[in-house]
Amino acid sequence: MDQPRNLTTEPESTILSSKKTVCVIGAGPSGLVAARELRKEGHRVVLFEQKHDVGGQWLFDPDVEKEDPLGRTKFMEVHSSIYNSLRLLSPREIMGYTDFPFLMKEGLGRDTRRFPGHRELWLYLKEFSVHFGIRELIRFNTRVEYVGMLEGNNGVYRVERNGEVVEEVFDAVVVGNGQYSYPQLPSIKGMKTWKRKQMHSHVYRVPQPFQNQVVVMVGNSLSAQDISMELAGVAKEVHISSRSQKNLMEGFSKVISKHEKLHLRPQIESLEEDGRVLFVDGSFVVADAILYCTGYKYSFPFLDTKGLVTVDDNRVGPLYHHTFPPLLAPSLSFVGIPRKIIAFPFFESQGKWVAQVLSGKRKLPSPDDMMRSVQEFYRQREADGIPRHETHDIIQFEVRTY
Repeated sequence: MDQPRNLTTEPESTILSSKKTVCVIGAGPSGLVAARELRKEGHRVVLFEQKHDVGGQWLFDPDVEKEDPLGRTKFMEVHSSIYNSLRLLSPREIMGYTDFPFLMKEGLGRDTRRFPGHRELWLYLKEFSVHFGIRELIRFNTRVEYVGMLEGNNGVYRVERNGEVVEEVFDAVVVGNGQYSYPQLPSIKGMKTWKRKQMHSHVYRVPQPFQNQVVVMVGNSLSAQDISMELAGVAKEVHISSRSQKNLMEGFSKVISKHEKLHLRPQIESLEEDGRVLFVDGSFVVADAILYCTGYKYSFPFLDTKGLVTVDDNRVGPLYHHTFPPLLAPSLSFVGIPRKIIAFPFFESQGKWVAQVLSGKRKLPSPDDMMRSVQEFYRQREADGIPRHETHDIIQFEVRTY
């Protein structure tokens, strides 16, 4: 699948200026940089943000009591999934946008480590929004609840917000609402009737609520490793369950060796009403709580595309280069869908592409050609044995291809 840099570009002399009124949804890393790039191209930008400040996922929210512990609501009350102790996995040198480096800053309350905590990245995003004048474009505390194309007007969208009947009309919509807010939950027998504490890591913040409890953790992600080590300091026992024992051993071998309270378990067979958690090998534990570290799913509860864009087993599509739906491009686009990437520079390149396509500086292929490209990309992924839910994992694709 060709990369966006290979798209044809019209000569400057033939470009017709086309300035749009654009709605950007979400003031996180993808929405902020998309708004900046759109304004650089001369577009009028309105950025809707449901919270009181910028940052998206990086705006830490400790008030998780207002959220369903399993995240089963249509519109999430808590957007951020950041837990209190989280630090960056990547060094700050590669985390920033290309023209606004994520530099170490001295001062009261600043984190000068190369791999800082989450607050430092939020401060960086806040500084970015001030430096480029993006805050003046943002309507805070405004949740978009409906986006749909106007009847009979191809490429013009109406937006409803905060449950109001008031509508606004935009030439284009850029969706940048993030990908780590809506919990992906497993399907386990007895899950709906198990009466004890069940929660997704989306609402985990600190280990203290699990003091002296027997906890079963489901999943073997990096966050599961972090959280299991924290829980080992306060819980009575922590049992870590996964479908893949091989992956579980690879992920937790060092963690297990450090804590006698941690125990590896196979996949869960069922949850019993008396508190037992049965595993597929016939063993069981009586647990006080189950914590699901099972990842997140893409969700756009506000978006009405009449079925032209769907989420199927965590594949958002069809999307040309993870950005443009062929039948709705360029008036609808997504920034921030790809995973396993150096996120901020990647989102910046997406934002530039979207902004320049809307202004006429760059040209997309025909809808048919874009659709054929997407289908060929899907066929390549399938031939490589990559499951559908990993469609947007970029690093895996690059490694397998090159």
